[in-house]
Amino acid sequence: MKCLYLTFASLLLTLLPVGAETDVLVYGATPGGISAALAAAKNGNSVELVTPESEIGGLLTNGLSHPDFHSFESLSGTFLDFANRVKQYYAEEYGPDSEQVESSFKGTSGEPKVNLLVLKAMLAEFPKIRIRTETRLREVSLQDDRIVAVSLQKEGGAEEELTAGIFIDGSYEGDLMAAAGVPRAVGREGRDAFDESLAPEKADVELQAYNFRLTMTQVPENRVLATAPEGYDRAHFEGILPVLEADKIDKIFGYPPVKSIFKAQTPPLPNGKYDINDVSRGIIRLSLPGENLRWSDGDEATRQEIFDHHVMDQIGLLYFLQNDKAVPEKFREEARSWGFPRDEFIDNDHLPRELYVREARRMQGVHIFVQADVERAQGDVRAKLFPDAIAMADYGNNCHGTGHEDGRWKGKHTGEFYNKVAPYQIPYGVLLPEEVKNLLVPVAASSSHVGFCALRLEPVWMSLGQAAGHAASLAIEEKKAVQEISLPKLQSAILNDGSATIYTSDVLPGHPDFVAVQWWGTQGGFHGLVAGSDEIDTRGEKIHGQYSEAAPAHEVKLSEKLTPALLTRWLTLAGKSGVAEERLAAAEKADTRGDFIRAIAPE
Repeated sequence: MKCLYLTFASLLLTLLPVGAETDVLVYGATPGGISAALAAAKNGNSVELVTPESEIGGLLTNGLSHPDFHSFESLSGTFLDFANRVKQYYAEEYGPDSEQVESSFKGTSGEPKVNLLVLKAMLAEFPKIRIRTETRLREVSLQDDRIVAVSLQKEGGAEEELTAGIFIDGSYEGDLMAAAGVPRAVGREGRDAFDESLAPEKADVELQAYNFRLTMTQVPENRVLATAPEGYDRAHFEGILPVLEADKIDKIFGYPPVKSIFKAQTPPLPNGKYDINDVSRGIIRLSLPGENLRWSDGDEATRQEIFDHHVMDQIGLLYFLQNDKAVPEKFREEARSWGFPRDEFIDNDHLPRELYVREARRMQGVHIFVQADVERAQGDVRAKLFPDAIAMADYGNNCHGTGHEDGRWKGKHTGEFYNKVAPYQIPYGVLLPEEVKNLLVPVAASSSHVGFCALRLEPVWMSLGQAAGHAASLAIEEKKAVQEISLPKLQSAILNDGSATIYTSDVLPGHPDFVAVQWWGTQGGFHGLVAGSDEIDTRGEKIHGQYSEAAPAHEVKLSEKLTPALLTRWLTLAGKSGVAEERLAAAEKADTRGDFIRAIAPE
């Protein structure tokens, strides 16, 4: 039944009519853009979801099947809904106790084709979402401080103008906000710009390098070997031979700490597939620092040129390792045991349609998200409090190489870092330009380079997109600029849609007290419950690789008795938060933390 449903969903998307006017226009069908479209449609708005790509889904449907997060407790909102549906797909297709369900890692690690089917099914539930693929932004028309229309062009067709009430830039590159003249940054700020210890000493133009997130398998009946890509030149790859001969590589495919070239991420995906990535701090890398610097502001031809170069380099490398007789036999034999799944990307030679654009333009808006925004509040186990939070995450600032010390096959990448932090909140201002009154930017969000390295994760982008979709609806309802809408109403919409604004490890989406607990935590109720200490780790016990149990000391403990000191502090905070007198009186009689929160929470 599931397959029939998904096939119908895909067909429905193709048959939907296209109009010239809409409530909300989302440019970029990335996970963040899709999440924004879904949230706006849930509120009854008509939505145009526009993408220059041939398919929706961004990297989630193009090989990034191991999205970055640490604990399952950090997942909420649209991403959690998506993951639950992926798990349900495997349960219905193969059985609830199947290997496929287990390998899906609670639905967070689906095959690209399954991720695509599920996202299409989610969109198909809302007839007011109309999808345009292979449609590129050409021009933005502004009047005073508002976007009034965009000019779009279907591949090979004539330009068409679309009008909308609110516009959302869901693209990885920030193409819509750039065309609207919104201030933006490309490259890395110097350390003094935002007092960031992870930033370089001086500003430069470097960006995190790009690579493909290949999907590969060792299952013989589903394996397709690499062929020489267009422009293949054996001489380009000869420099890898001394590295192989010097025993600096253990395996061609492996998972760190194994010294490998292709990072075969574990656990494997369902049906014997692997998400292949760049090996951080490895000797031989897939990502190519410097080769992507023209991408951000590049036109269609420039981006295609960069894309093609990455195909030549990365698929060419695999072809060389599988076929060239100068490659030591043990490596050549191992490489040939891997191939592309025959049932993935069948219309694109089994290769992903999109390059992993880790970083491009970044908006410089109402709140620029920086390193300090993920650090612990003074004396507290929790990160800095943002009462205007519209999302949360737990991964930390993670940066792939931005530079390279030597040639393609030697030296090392520079600019890499990982910052281990407690779960953190993200304020509404990261979505907002300073001037344009009807634009929201949840993907190329307002941030420094270092700050962006904590936001650039698909689950986080989906949370930001969800918030943007609800903000767009509220701006339409209130007839206000996106910068002027009611923040309490926005947060209420986000929470009631199952998306979290603060990390709590024991009251998760679906819990009857989820909305009340999230509201109180975002008021500051949970800050100060546990003092900060070097003895309290930011992460729980490891599950596997980057994944771990819940962050320690982030429980709400609803059934715990209220101490007199906590009751006094909470009553004071509740009064400052505008809680009505009758609710304060009821809360004063509360016996447990849960009783107190239920007594004061808005209905």
